[in-house]
Amino acid sequence: MSKVLIPIGDATEVLDTLYPVFRLPEDGFEAVVAGPEARHYHGVMHEIPPNENIPWDITREQPAYHIRATVAFRDVRPEEYAGLFLSGGRAPEYLRYDQDLLRITRHFFETKKPVAVVCHGVEIAAAAGVLPGRTMTTVAKCALDITQFGGQYVNQPVVVDGHMVSARTWHDNTLFMKEFLKLLKANRSS
Repeated sequence: MSKVLIPIGDATEVLDTLYPVFRLPEDGFEAVVAGPEARHYHGVMHEIPPNENIPWDITREQPAYHIRATVAFRDVRPEEYAGLFLSGGRAPEYLRYDQDLLRITRHFFETKKPVAVVCHGVEIAAAAGVLPGRTMTTVAKCALDITQFGGQYVNQPVVVDGHMVSARTWHDNTLFMKEFLKLLKANRSS
């Protein structure tokens, strides 16, 4: 079974992360969750609450499911993986400083293996220096993570740019995963 790497950390957004964890095996891909260490991580739920007395201008964060990483970034051999899925939440804010994760991310771009990026996951790709000349989408509040690193931001549900597919948030999961799976299957058959 071809493996897809899903890096996480504390405050990973659970819908960004768990959807591919369960969806990828349905098409014959093993979802492998990695973290700074192999352990359980605290997931979070991000949403703008509906019908609040005082409206929120940005997502509210609250605790959600825990997710287990089975391998530490330092032990990941990226050549063993068919694809990379960079999920969102607040985890990328600090994961983008992990040199092992940046090494892993660069490998997927250098070898043109399929990469999926949703929401704040763009912060990892930006820190890895792989966005110049790319067109992609993300949650609007992260648009600068694309444009300040040499890419072009577009506000649409899903963008495919070569071997990379990006989405704004978990609300785009269905279209997003369809495109990512197309890339994975095409790469597997080539």
